[in-house]
This record gives sequence, structure tokens and C-alpha cells, in this order.
Amino acid sequence: MKRLKYLFVYTIPVTVLIAFTLNGIWTFLPLFVFFGIVPLIELLVPPDRENMERKIAEDEKNNTIYDYILYGTLPIQVGFLIYFFYVIGETPYGSLEYVGRITAMGFMCGVIGINVGHELGHRHARWEQFLGEILLLTSLNTHFLPYHNAGHHRNVATPEDAATARKDEILFVYWIRSHFGSYIEAWQLEKKRLKAEGKSWYSIQNRMIIYSIANMLLLILIYQVFGISVFVAFLGAAIFGIILLETVNYIEHYGLLRKKNENGRYEAVRHHHSWNSDHPIGRTLLFNLSRHSDHHYNGSKKYQILKSHEKSPQMPTGYPGMMLLAIFQPLWFWVMNKKLEKFR
Repeated sequence: MKRLKYLFVYTIPVTVLIAFTLNGIWTFLPLFVFFGIVPLIELLVPPDRENMERKIAEDEKNNTIYDYILYGTLPIQVGFLIYFFYVIGETPYGSLEYVGRITAMGFMCGVIGINVGHELGHRHARWEQFLGEILLLTSLNTHFLPYHNAGHHRNVATPEDAATARKDEILFVYWIRSHFGSYIEAWQLEKKRLKAEGKSWYSIQNRMIIYSIANMLLLILIYQVFGISVFVAFLGAAIFGIILLETVNYIEHYGLLRKKNENGRYEAVRHHHSWNSDHPIGRTLLFNLSRHSDHHYNGSKKYQILKSHEKSPQMPTGYPGMMLLAIFQPLWFWVMNKKLEKFR
């Protein structure tokens, strides 16, 4: 049963299906459930900081059921995206249902498309990375993979990292700085990688060129087949998914910085350079993403065996609730700046 708890992510498509088939306020059901009911429950349910014993973790690391749960999200994400094109094409442009269904699909793009794409993008097998790339393509966020693995994990908790939020940084400013900063750095990282291999940046081996072509082909295909209304709706869903990602990025490292040594180099990434949450619903829904310190300590560590660490700064609630808190900026600064100073 502890293994099957990660099937909880499949409740998202259920709520999205309801949003696609019903009308009115029901089209916002995924937001009501996961940013309303879930945060409320997590305020009442205590965090679970239990870790697997070492021997059990070794066995669970290679248990394929955890992988199949991830793989199963791919056909569901792609299938729902295609279904979305037909549903939104029949929805009156600019109506309440039009907006609600865009947010529903956008929620899937953020939680399944980007988050599961992130998990698979850390795998060593190239075919698993390819599955992650397809998922990221559904949110037009393919640049995330080269930037996140080679940029964010190296520069996290430093001013050089676009995805590390500064203390008192405004969330809406951060969205723009992080997204476009990471996009630019993804190009720079690919250029640097190819130069080290003795190849030109203008090459078919440049992933950013391939990703750009894939993004453009997808957009052209949607416009040609479904028209402008569906095209705009897909852009809206993709942007909504990216905003969810950037809000998660914002809360994960807010105000945390690594120190420099006497040689001007940053200290190694430690468990106290990420905010963590052990609240069980958010953890399960996001495949243990909220055990973020252990993820940064070992980026290739599979989600099911990530640990909770006492030295990691702890959020007062789970990721869904913290994302809501971040939207209300004065309240966010009041809560998190006090926790930041106390932790320091």
C-alpha cells in the first residue's frame, strides 16, 4: 500500500475529466480540490518524517512499480492534451468554461507534464529522459531539462542561479526572471557542452535547437488543425503550468544562500540549502518533490527513497498550501522571513 500511494497523482486526471465534461464553476474543480481541500487537510494532518531503513531503501530503489507509475502518466498526459483540443474547440471563446478548462489542463501540465518530466529527466537511461522530454514538451518547457540538471543543481542557493528566489523578491518579478533567465542559460550550457566536445553550437546535437524545432512544430500543428481559439487555449494552459513550476521553484529555495570560502568558491550543496515539507498529501502528489534537500544532495536519487533530514529548514505546511501563501505576498514575507531569520 505504501508503494501504491503514489497512484494518488491519477486523481488529477479524474478532476480534469470532470472539468472537461461539466459546465460553470465545475470547470475549476482541479483548483478547488488541490488548492482548497488539500491545503486544508494538510493544516490538520501532521508531517510524516519517517524514512526507510537502509536495507528497505536498497530494495525499493529497484522496484519497478515506482517506475511504472511514472511511465503511466505519459499516455494520460498526451491523451488528455488531445482531448483538451477537441473540448476547448467547442467551448465558447472567453467564457467561464473556456478559462476554467484552460486552468484544468494547465494544472496537468504543471504537475504531470513538468514534475514527472523533471523526475524522468534525472534518470540515466536515455529512453527515460526522452519520456521526460515528451512530457515537458506538453508544457512548452523543454529547456527545463538542460538548465535544471546542469545549471540549477550546480548553482542552487547562489545569486548565479535564476531559479533561487532572493529574500523579499516579489513572486511576479521572480516568475519572469526565473523563466527567461533559465531559458537563456539553457542555451549557454548547451553551447558550452558542445564546445567541450569540439562541436559547433549550431549542430543537430544541440538539444536547445531540437527542442525549439519541436516546440514550433507542435504550435504550428495545433494552429493548422484546430484553429486560433485552441491555439490560444493551449498557450494559456502551458503558461499556467509554467507558472505553477516557477511558484514551486520560488518556495523551494527562498532566501537560502550558500557561503563562499576563502578561495571565492561556494560551499558544497547541503541539506540546509532547500526548504522541505514532509506533509504527506503534497509529498505523495508530487512524488516526494518536497523532500527537496535530499534531491539536491543526490539529483539522480529516485523519488521513492528520498529522505527527510533534521537539518533542513521546514515549511509550515505542504507545497499546495505554500504555493497559495506565496500568492499573498505580504503574508508570505511575514511568515517566511521570520522562519528564515530563525533558521539562520
